[in-house]
Amino acid sequence: MSKDQPRPVLEHLDELRWRLVKSAIALTIGAIVAFLFREQLFDVLAKPYRLALPGQELNQFQVTEGFSIAMRLSLFGGAFLASPVLFYQLWAFVNPALTKKEKKWTIPIVTALVVLFTGGAAFGYYILPRGLVFLLGIQPGLTSVIGASDYFGLTLRFLLVFGVAFEFPVFLFAAAAVGLISSTQLKKGRRWAVLIIVVVGAVVTPTGDPLTLTALSVPLYVLYEMTIWLVKLALHK
Repeated sequence: MSKDQPRPVLEHLDELRWRLVKSAIALTIGAIVAFLFREQLFDVLAKPYRLALPGQELNQFQVTEGFSIAMRLSLFGGAFLASPVLFYQLWAFVNPALTKKEKKWTIPIVTALVVLFTGGAAFGYYILPRGLVFLLGIQPGLTSVIGASDYFGLTLRFLLVFGVAFEFPVFLFAAAAVGLISSTQLKKGRRWAVLIIVVVGAVVTPTGDPLTLTALSVPLYVLYEMTIWLVKLALHK
């Protein structure tokens, strides 16, 4: 059967199963590697807390808290390390439905997904200490005693939100590549883009404070404008 001919649903389900198995294997290997380096990962992710509260260490309030944090750090680190494989498996599952002209964008789009996710998480990591200083200092008269579980839960969600949010230009570009939108339509939708970015940012940011919302919304709108020019220059649409 030609690859361009429609395939039975069971064949798609079988391919989906193997894509999920390969993704799970990559995630497991990444998590094992991250577990072996969990002490270094702990220090890297605890650095924003130490910058925001110099001289204070994170606290453990429950017997199982250390084990829980080790598992969460391993899973987060594993997902980060396995992200090239995970993004490739996702795009490879969609790839057969694309035309030959559209398939040439596979490697650039998978690369862009990895780079933007990493860039978004890195930007979130840079913003995090400033957000912590703002939140911990907004109400005078309080003494901060932060539990490690609460801190890492907030930090991992924070980095994940920034990493995933920075991916949206890739989906806009992919939509333009398959002819669903054009740079002209994106230009006309600027006001809606600003509204959607701010509303979605307010919903997904873990802290919900104006500093974090601004820090997320501004670069996302810059990425939106860059996507308009990229669609116009690279796709001529």
